[in-house]
Amino acid sequence: MDPTLEPLARSLRQAPVVDRDGYEYFVHGVTDGIPPIEPAVLRAVADGISERVDLETVDKIVAPEAMGIHHGTALSVATDVPLVVVRKRSYGFPEEVAVHQETSYSEGELFVNGVDAGDRVLLVDDVLSSGGTIEAVCDALEAVEAELVDIVVVLRRVDVDHADVSRDVTSLLDVRVRDGQVEVLE
Repeated sequence: MDPTLEPLARSLRQAPVVDRDGYEYFVHGVTDGIPPIEPAVLRAVADGISERVDLETVDKIVAPEAMGIHHGTALSVATDVPLVVVRKRSYGFPEEVAVHQETSYSEGELFVNGVDAGDRVLLVDDVLSSGGTIEAVCDALEAVEAELVDIVVVLRRVDVDHADVSRDVTSLLDVRVRDGQVEVLE
């Protein structure tokens, strides 16, 4: 394992798992904001993404609300690349793009503002489960004719079906839930 990511891996192994209508959902600061996220974990995330993406080719970091925001913020602060937050509410701006999002455990609308045609963007999110959020945000970015440089998630769940994901996604760590525990795959 990349030693940079050890603070993240160590904290994941202690994450509780809860049942959400038959879906085994792990609760962690990276994915839920609870328990508190240690600064070392946020640094590990920002460093891990920086090591995997050529940020010289990126104009804007795009992060979906809610749990992509703190990862995008940590990366933006570390790299001086501006951050765009994809919101769950409309502001009604003329250039706003709305898309429908469906995940393993929720659905709703997402709204993109602040991304222009030709912008080279990096999409950053917390976890790849079903892929519904990533697909929706990518559809919105394509609608505004932005150039998608890369997609990075902090965690990829390898124990769920990603059939809805039609794009390459880079993950910092691959995880699964087994016997009520989060396992970090090496």
